[in-house]
Amino acid sequence: MLLLDDVYKVYGKKKEKKVEALKGITLSVEKGEIFGVVGFSGAGKSTLIRCVNLLERPTSGRVLINGVDLLTLSPKKLCEQRKKIGMIFQQYNLLHSKTIAQNVAMPLVLEGKPKAYIKEKVTELLSFVGLEDRMNHYPEQLSGGQKQRVGIARALATDPDILLCDEATSALDPTTTQSVLDLLRKVRDEFQVTILMITHEMNVIKDICDKVAVIEGGKIVEQGSVMEVFTEPKTEIARSFVRTVLNDETPKGIKDWMKASNGKTYRVIFKGNATNIPLLSDTAKKFSVDLNVFHGMVTELQGQPFGNLLINIQGDSNEIEQAVEFMKSQEAIVKEVTPNEF
Repeated sequence: MLLLDDVYKVYGKKKEKKVEALKGITLSVEKGEIFGVVGFSGAGKSTLIRCVNLLERPTSGRVLINGVDLLTLSPKKLCEQRKKIGMIFQQYNLLHSKTIAQNVAMPLVLEGKPKAYIKEKVTELLSFVGLEDRMNHYPEQLSGGQKQRVGIARALATDPDILLCDEATSALDPTTTQSVLDLLRKVRDEFQVTILMITHEMNVIKDICDKVAVIEGGKIVEQGSVMEVFTEPKTEIARSFVRTVLNDETPKGIKDWMKASNGKTYRVIFKGNATNIPLLSDTAKKFSVDLNVFHGMVTELQGQPFGNLLINIQGDSNEIEQAVEFMKSQEAIVKEVTPNEF
């Protein structure tokens, strides 16, 4: 388990030149979870992840891995703990003068492992990431996705408990990104490795993470399960990230049409079992109301169907109220929205 407890990171010593990169970060990542931290450039994401393995030493707070506070360890013991923390970088950080096999072997060579063990481990890891036929190639002979697979294999060489991913897919095209995310999911499932990912891409969070924290100005402003944050984002920055994935921004022409309509407008969010029933049809049949879908979409979150609709309901106010309560009873989230919220 990974726990960051009230972590601050301040750069500079003079008061007028101090920069607070992290301001009281607290988050907990359970064993076997894939936890995402999303934020815009300059939000503090990279500083946060570098504080986990103390590449950046926090100014204050605690960094605990399996109950051990890294900030209390001697240099020797900290070095031992770091062997259990693998890291994957945005720009791969491969040695271009070394072969793929030699790059993967580097952490084991530095540990002084026997040559026979290194050869067996490197072969096993390159087979796992699908590059066993590239072990004698050099980094410049590989595509970006292949280089990142080498980075993943190298990060796994010391059998880490935790894998840190620093914008690991931001330099890749969408298809390659998906293949790398699939590989990371396989790493978690087969090795039971805990993964902490930082990214500015909400699609990455949607596709692979169990939980997510949104960071802004060095602070965690929102966190929860991916389903919770996507279905009911509480902050404007979280809503803006969610919109980049769900594409639920209402076009201007439809907004004008909605404002001119009678009745009441509701946002209906449904997931899981609620997607398997004809919710709107059943509602219209049970109550004396007219339903009209203004705008919406259906996608998938964590393997579950997920829908987000803007609907208009017209009819007697009592009937509308009962219709709304019925939809809520079917596990849908129903909220009335005003024209300013369209």
